[in-house]
Amino acid sequence: MNWLEVCEHPDLQNLPFKIELDETGKIIMSPTKVYHSIYQGEIAYQLRVLSPTGKTLVECAIATRKGTKVAGVAWASPERLATIWSEIECSIAPELCVEVLSSTNTRQEMQAKRQLYFERGALEVWLCDAEGKLTFFNPAGELARSALFPDFPTQLER
Repeated sequence: MNWLEVCEHPDLQNLPFKIELDETGKIIMSPTKVYHSIYQGEIAYQLRVLSPTGKTLVECAIATRKGTKVAGVAWASPERLATIWSEIECSIAPELCVEVLSSTNTRQEMQAKRQLYFERGALEVWLCDAEGKLTFFNPAGELARSALFPDFPTQLER
């Protein structure tokens, strides 16, 4: 399957799972818990407050060499939005991609996803764990704080 087929398939509508595709077009579904949605909403809200000129995207599909990956939250500048606005999946990653980790995510999986997002043009990738602790990365490695959003907290409230 490709991403357009996934988006338009009637049996895949309104599923309570995050859906992605691997490099062979196989559907990968991950269930999410309530904390996952809460943290996604909080991150999206704070990004909108800190940068009213860009747009915050939730469940943002990004075309990668390993299939379609879906960032839980993303942020794109007006310039990048001009390219991706009408696409089915982003041909280039938004400048910021955020993953809220679930209990099934592995360290290796997240390292691979970070690399895929950076290959598609992301400037930063953030990871948010089940306790609301954020870890920030750029292509060179881990950061103490976000360079794009230096006022963003390193810990979300529960």
